[in-house]
Amino acid sequence: MSSLAVPSFQPPVRTLMGPGPSDVHPRVLAALAKPTLGHLDPVYLQLMNGLQDSLRKLFNTQNPMTMAISGTGSAGMETCVVNLIEPGDAMIVCVNGVFGSRMADVAERSGAKVTKLERPWGEVFTADEVRQALSQTKAKVVGIVMAETSTGAWQPLEEISQVVHDAGALLLVDSVTSLGGVPVDVDGWRIDAIYSGTQKCLSCPPGLAPVSFSPAAMDVVMNRKTKVQSWYLDVTMLANYWGTERVYHHTAPINMTYGLYEALQILMEEGLDKVHARHMKNHRALKAGLAAIGIGYTAQEGHQLPMLNAVRVPDGVDDAQVRSALLNRFNIEIGGGLGAFKGKVWRIGLMGYASRQNNVLLFLSALEQILAEQGYAFNPGASVAAANQAFLDQ
Repeated sequence: MSSLAVPSFQPPVRTLMGPGPSDVHPRVLAALAKPTLGHLDPVYLQLMNGLQDSLRKLFNTQNPMTMAISGTGSAGMETCVVNLIEPGDAMIVCVNGVFGSRMADVAERSGAKVTKLERPWGEVFTADEVRQALSQTKAKVVGIVMAETSTGAWQPLEEISQVVHDAGALLLVDSVTSLGGVPVDVDGWRIDAIYSGTQKCLSCPPGLAPVSFSPAAMDVVMNRKTKVQSWYLDVTMLANYWGTERVYHHTAPINMTYGLYEALQILMEEGLDKVHARHMKNHRALKAGLAAIGIGYTAQEGHQLPMLNAVRVPDGVDDAQVRSALLNRFNIEIGGGLGAFKGKVWRIGLMGYASRQNNVLLFLSALEQILAEQGYAFNPGASVAAANQAFLDQ
């Protein structure tokens, strides 16, 4: 009797230029394949120490409670919300896209009395708007998205942080897309709780969620009147594993920790200032190229993310057909719009290892060919020429 041969899975090689995941650095892929250790092995515990040190540098914080949650960025969101919020607590959530709405949903599921402060998609919030909301609601926590992945809007935080703390509230920030792509200053901006993900600008597969809690936030967590609703995400217990005692809580994703550690080493070797400058340089070239063929951005001018370029689909162009052609003919993945932007927006990622000059030029060249086939009128070669000039001018 012959055995049934089952072929191993061989994924195609793609250029990931969507909203995430992004291309994984080859060194990170190699790190993932290293021998697995036990989650209490002394060598692994030393690696955890190094990972926490690197995360503190990346977040620009001295917070002792800085760690990587087992799960994606959404797990990081839930970790922050369920630990800070008890049933009946008031929370203001700034909503100008999908992920602000998600934070509000998580807060409501945690028993919070949520007030949504809303802005049109693509716009950002002002400190005065937050101040007005706080004058009407005595909130325990104010939540806001720094980089709204659904719209490409880049939210300033410094003035809002001052307003939040003047009102005696805690500031919770979503940095899933921003961390590693633009500066994040947890201590300088007085952020009380922040979460991110590994699969965007950190050039790592999805699976871990970096988080950091300020001493003020940890004081709130440690003095809760009720148990945290999630055993798995309870920071009072996770603190015993990520703190000095290293007491078992759950089995950590060992090899993902290897990958994240290596990803952060790569960032530190390049230098964070240079990493941020690279993202901005490639964004400016892409923006120039798209403008040359009449494609504009959804986020308001001056608040457009360099690593997530949300642009309007031109009139008469089929959104899904363009994305399908990019994937099937050129192995390039970009994202479509979410929610109110479905069918109207392309989300083009230049995140982490994918933020490279050759990706900008490859994408623009492929896009021109596909748009021409759809009958979209433009000057052939204009986007690539404009991007090249932008690279020369920077």
